[in-house]
Amino acid sequence: MPNTIRFHLDENCDSRIAVALQRRGIDVTTSTDAGLLRAPDQEQLAYAVSEGRVIFTQDADFLRLHATGAPHTGIAYCHPEKRSLGEIIREPVLLWEIYDRDEMTNRIEFL
Repeated sequence: MPNTIRFHLDENCDSRIAVALQRRGIDVTTSTDAGLLRAPDQEQLAYAVSEGRVIFTQDADFLRLHATGAPHTGIAYCHPEKRSLGEIIREPVLLWEIYDRDEMTNRIEFL
C-alpha cells in the first residue's frame, strides 16, 4: 500500500519492538539501521521526514520539538514506564492499521 505508515524507532526504543513490527510486515527502521546512534533528536526527525516515516519514541524531547512547530511526518510517543513490551508493540500496529501517512503528518499520538 503506497500510503501506509512506515516507522522509524529512535535509539530509546527496545530493539525487540522493531523486530516484532517487522514480523507483522510493517516497514521499520531504527537509529542503528540509519547510522543515527547518538544523533541529536533533530537529526532523527530530519531522517524520518526525508524517508516519510513516523517517529516511534519513548523520548519526551520529541514532544518539545513538536511544540516548537518543527514539521514532521508524525510522532508516536509511548511513556517508557507505562506499558509492558507486548502493549507497546500493539499500539503502533493499531496506528498502522488505522491511519495513513497523510493523516499522521504533524500529528502526535500518545500510546
